[in-house]
Amino acid sequence: MIEELLPASVVTVEAYGQDGADTPLYPEEAALMTRAVAKRRREFAVVRSCARRAMEKLGVPPQPILPGERGAPGWPAGLAGSMTHCDGYCAAALVRAADLASLGIDAEVHGPLPEGVLPSVSLPSEAEHLRRLAAQRPDIHWDRLLFSAKESVYKAWFPLTGKWLDFMEADIELSVDGGFSAALLVPGPLVGDRRLDRFEGRWTTSRGLVATAVAVPHP
Repeated sequence: MIEELLPASVVTVEAYGQDGADTPLYPEEAALMTRAVAKRRREFAVVRSCARRAMEKLGVPPQPILPGERGAPGWPAGLAGSMTHCDGYCAAALVRAADLASLGIDAEVHGPLPEGVLPSVSLPSEAEHLRRLAAQRPDIHWDRLLFSAKESVYKAWFPLTGKWLDFMEADIELSVDGGFSAALLVPGPLVGDRRLDRFEGRWTTSRGLVATAVAVPHP
């Protein structure tokens, strides 16, 4: 599902249900999970199993993936990547840093956001846009899709800036054809000698899930 959203240079690995739930953790990873509930431990292990399989596909020896600042995964030198998990699904996407500046992926259960959440994650213009989209495609939970797109934007943004990006600091325009554009409302990151003012992404729905992805190319 994630693979179709990203360039061919990106390696993706997905897991559905309990696939990979018995994957052993490295000691330094296990130490972080000593007080975690079973669901959190399982998702932590499965998504890292996906990431290590992606490393192998890129010819990189599997190794621990420890969360760094704001929980961002620490990737081996020379790699860029992103991970996501939700009920019944985990995925990792990795690419050589020479091929992409950054990437972000997110997956969510394809259902409406809890009542009251949309106003806290959307600009007024975005909420109005969602109403127009719902009239065209009532089969899509556009509020959940917007949330997922903002998550992917943040995951692509953070490795380039090391800074927080608030939900209200990216104005996302979704399209019915499976694309979206995120206009950054704060100064964007420098990639090479170019300052970015927007990210471009893709979205899809499948198997009761919605997934989004952002790939940031080099200049």
